Amino acid sequence: MNKILEISLEELLLPGHAACAGCGAALALRHVLKALGKNTIIVIPAGCSSIIQGVYPKSALNIPVLNCAFDSAAAYASGVVEGLKAKNKSENINVVVWAGDGATFDIGLQSLSGAAERDTDMIYFCYDNEAYMNTGIQTSSATPFGALTTTTPIIGKRERKKDILSIILANEPSYLATGVSGYPIDLHNKVLKAKKYRGFRFIHILTPCPPGWRFDSKYTVTISKLAVDTGMWPLFEVIESKFNLTGPSLKLLNPKNRKSVEAYLALQGRFSKLTKEEVNCIQKFIDTRWEYLKYLTNFKERRFL
Repeated sequence: MNKILEISLEELLLPGHAACAGCGAALALRHVLKALGKNTIIVIPAGCSSIIQGVYPKSALNIPVLNCAFDSAAAYASGVVEGLKAKNKSENINVVVWAGDGATFDIGLQSLSGAAERDTDMIYFCYDNEAYMNTGIQTSSATPFGALTTTTPIIGKRERKKDILSIILANEPSYLATGVSGYPIDLHNKVLKAKKYRGFRFIHILTPCPPGWRFDSKYTVTISKLAVDTGMWPLFEVIESKFNLTGPSLKLLNPKNRKSVEAYLALQGRFSKLTKEEVNCIQKFIDTRWEYLKYLTNFKERRFL
């Protein structure tokens, strides 16, 4: 798919949902559901999306939803997968998890690891707003270095973001990809591609959060695009261990095509306490990581290590 007009007009995230204005997670969910279609069962652990969908018996999601405890979304989805198999109804039904970074990087990691190790037939989406936004913007292990949260209020987080993708890749999933809602065609195509594979699949989506990241809600798409265009959030996919850059990230192997990370950081109040030296360190980290991505792209067997 190359044109935005080719995306389905059917809305499975209905108007009137409870997301904040400019919510990156709601925008990403809308795009993802358009690609998944109605034959989808979605498992949602505690988090922003369990609020966005609405309160029972009403729901903004026009597909079956299973809400579950914070730590066990992948385990619940595994049960759904096995139940469908037992009733011979698993054909052409997508079982997906839609979990935030807290339910993925932190408290849900054990059930996620088990499902990935068993190669359970599901698509696990992590919408990553880089903190526990729903409960008051507390730090998660997905929070990046230097970001201000309510539990790191003075100088920002001192640790780097956990490398969740390397943890998932250690289990050799059938399909793994990154995405942002600001580039919907790239995200849409990756969901369509993930549907074609069986076994465990993982898609990691950066979802800017206006109140948590401290920016005006009109900049949600701008910031998600800047995350990609500065090289902060590379768009790629790993299919059966083969690594490929995708979409706008294809041109970023040449550092001259990358925007300065300052353009991304300056729009967000959560990075207001960063010093010039710290900004330079973040830029150096990005440049070093892109050297590694260049190595993966050029590796003769094109296999992700």
